[in-house]
Amino acid sequence: MSYVEVPGAKVPIRMWADPASVEDVAMQQLRNVSTLPWIKGLAVMPDVHYGKGATVGSVIAMHGAVCPAAVGVDIGCGMSAVRTSLTANDLPGDLSRLRSKVEEAIPVGRGMHDSPVDPGRLHGFATGGWDDFWGRFDGVADAVRFRRERAALQMGTLGSGNHYIELLLDSEGIVWLTLHSGSRNIGKELAEFHIGVAQKLPHNQGLVDRDLAVFVSDTPQMAAYRNDLYWAQEYAKHNRAIMMALLQDVIRKEFKKAKPTFEPEISCHHNYVAEERYEGMDLLVTRKGAIRAGSGEYGIIPGSMGTSSYIVKGLGNEKAFNSASHGAGRRMSRSAAKRRFSAKDLEEQTRGVECRKDSGVVDEIPGAYKPIEQVMGQQRDLVEVVAKLKQFICVKG
Repeated sequence: MSYVEVPGAKVPIRMWADPASVEDVAMQQLRNVSTLPWIKGLAVMPDVHYGKGATVGSVIAMHGAVCPAAVGVDIGCGMSAVRTSLTANDLPGDLSRLRSKVEEAIPVGRGMHDSPVDPGRLHGFATGGWDDFWGRFDGVADAVRFRRERAALQMGTLGSGNHYIELLLDSEGIVWLTLHSGSRNIGKELAEFHIGVAQKLPHNQGLVDRDLAVFVSDTPQMAAYRNDLYWAQEYAKHNRAIMMALLQDVIRKEFKKAKPTFEPEISCHHNYVAEERYEGMDLLVTRKGAIRAGSGEYGIIPGSMGTSSYIVKGLGNEKAFNSASHGAGRRMSRSAAKRRFSAKDLEEQTRGVECRKDSGVVDEIPGAYKPIEQVMGQQRDLVEVVAKLKQFICVKG
């Protein structure tokens, strides 16, 4: 499908979804965003749903302003994917050992490493700029500097919620590695600090929603936020890269005879801000639950823990601010999923996948998400499919 425009908005809201299927609260959020004086346009992805601060699956383009709550508290959250030389024929009959080895190598949930991961000891990890990256931590908000040790120990860890690590097969029987995570606790604390600062600024006092408080250009508050935002986005990318290197080390050890090789990593944020130019104007583009899909750019659009995921190439659709969905998108809240589904339902919906099947992850059951095939069908003018993947191992926080 192509987009439809939402009527009654102050700026164009182009929606790659059926407006009738979007919750009323999410539609109201979008209309609220459209009232901001700095906004130049909104693109809404097919995985759209209500979110704290701003709608998940929204791309917000503003001139001279940025809304920290619209980025979200998991700054830089995103996906990484790697195609391997392994095939389905290399896989063991019992996958439980392989899943356990992954969980041993990469802390999940609230887990941390016992000591910071030394990237210099990771096979093929690019260490250029590592010291400079950590040196710039001294320039972030005073309120979080005491968290440096924790941030170092959490670098290369998965987290919980919808974060995961998967091993998958494509249609040709080739093994892929994917993972989903962000800036861990340090990104959350930076986001919450700056959201609090923004909400107290005088120019934000008359907004229809206090969560839409913005920083404006040429102010010390904006400069401080952008400094911390970009550092946290970089942290998230490094976090995924270290996990991917640790995951590849597990694969090398477990498949010694096959001598696996790995193609270059595909990595994309889906909660972040970028400086981009549209129709001759420099804009700050916030993607919350959306990936950049510029012409020829690779991206990753996952389903749920029991459905397919997609490697895609962007088509460069400027009406969508060169964007696409970040996944299937939830169709019900976590609490609603827990009320509706049981561990037995989870077991049925993840049949054939080596993963947790207990009540602790019922909120991540495939039935709580929109059908990924439907989501992909609604964005044919945003991306083209390069590979369709189906997981056989899923590690959840």
